[in-house]
Amino acid sequence: MNHAIFVTLSSLVLCASALAADAPKANWPAPKPPADMSAFGTGIQRTMTLLATSTPEHRHTVKVLFYGQSITEQGWWKIVADDLRARFPNADLVIENRAIGGFASQLLVKTAEADLYPFYPDLMIFYVYGSHIDYESIIKRTRERTTAEILMQNDHVTNDKDFDELTDRAQIRPDGKMWNSFMNFVFLPDTAKKYGCELCDERAEWKAYLKENKLAPKDLLRDGVHLNDHGCYLMAEFVKERLRYLPKAPQDAWKDLVRTYEVGKDVKWEGGTLALDVDGNRIDLLAAKGDGKAAPAKVLIDGKKPSEFPGCYAATRTTAYPQSSWPCLKRVMAEKPLVLEDWTVRLKDVSDDGKQAKFEVIGSKTGPDGEGTAAEKFVSKSGRVVIEPDDWNLAFCRDVFKRPLPQGFEVKWKIVPMFVDEYAAPEVKDETKETVVTIAQGLPNGRHTLKVLAEAGGQPAIRAVRVYRPPVK
Repeated sequence: MNHAIFVTLSSLVLCASALAADAPKANWPAPKPPADMSAFGTGIQRTMTLLATSTPEHRHTVKVLFYGQSITEQGWWKIVADDLRARFPNADLVIENRAIGGFASQLLVKTAEADLYPFYPDLMIFYVYGSHIDYESIIKRTRERTTAEILMQNDHVTNDKDFDELTDRAQIRPDGKMWNSFMNFVFLPDTAKKYGCELCDERAEWKAYLKENKLAPKDLLRDGVHLNDHGCYLMAEFVKERLRYLPKAPQDAWKDLVRTYEVGKDVKWEGGTLALDVDGNRIDLLAAKGDGKAAPAKVLIDGKKPSEFPGCYAATRTTAYPQSSWPCLKRVMAEKPLVLEDWTVRLKDVSDDGKQAKFEVIGSKTGPDGEGTAAEKFVSKSGRVVIEPDDWNLAFCRDVFKRPLPQGFEVKWKIVPMFVDEYAAPEVKDETKETVVTIAQGLPNGRHTLKVLAEAGGQPAIRAVRVYRPPVK
């Protein structure tokens, strides 16, 4: 399958609905481990260390995001998630799958603005077809805007011709005839190395499994691309191989990306102020158990409220096209600072093919904010809503799902905070878990001065300050 194009429309309809099934049961021959697995997992050791060093007394919170398109929606991801929970029962795991079937990289690069970066995972498990340029953009932005480690998957085998493909990178050219070879043996390995990611070479292991068990590629597929239950089992096994804890592996690449400063040891209250110079784009406060009587403390970063940083606001995914999971707008941008509010686009005069539409935009606080058409760039009167023509997804949805929009359909989203201006110590219900308040996420990635200013009458219970510094600037 060519990375640069979408799958067929019939497959898109399938991948948007039927493929999100429960994890299948494993009743098939187990794959033989590769002869040399010594490097497996080296690119995700911060995550694996958090998992492996969690104890009943101190349960690390670990966030895992599965992202991609229809193949990532399939049941293999649940097998992997269940395996992590079983192997690391003391970790406080938060696992989500935000994949969108049918969305290749040139679409996912836009939905990632709502789905990926605000979630700020510790680990992203990523598999997507499409443009290599947009693929790299997603990887680069993830490393610029989060401290997430990334497990990249190359392609499973879908065709008998894959056994005879060119693998010598010196002979591979990035053209249509060699596209799969270029992606799997040049681009993906180089991108993983460039950004410090883990590459799951399931393509090589897939071939070995088929040969060893005398199977054809179609025996692990439900159509020409998507996995059947046997294929889901196998993909899960290959991903699980990489999710290893290597206590003797070098830590230089990740040990300083997330730093935790203990209050009373690394940073101290002085005259009602907790001050700390930090380096990164996200600051969390970890609550300590207290009496709950202290008044909320003001938070300042570089002398400003966290709400004054434009990057600390995020837009949620927009309303889905009826009877689907596909957002009607791939992304919504802004030219002016945002405020916390709900937005509505009221559609009118939508053409049957979805290519033409008029609309008006209303903010719950901003109010009526202008009218536009889907064929032209729209900038609202306030500058808080910017929609490029290519960000509309109506025509693609209409073409795939074969049903028009109902009259008066509305597209909605919210602007949500990734900050608090005042720290009110939350109730700590379980001292073995981390009770975290994100003070600011989406700061410029660099040096900042944090100050927490307690009112006279008591300091709020804070156990530690945690700072996240993405590795790419």
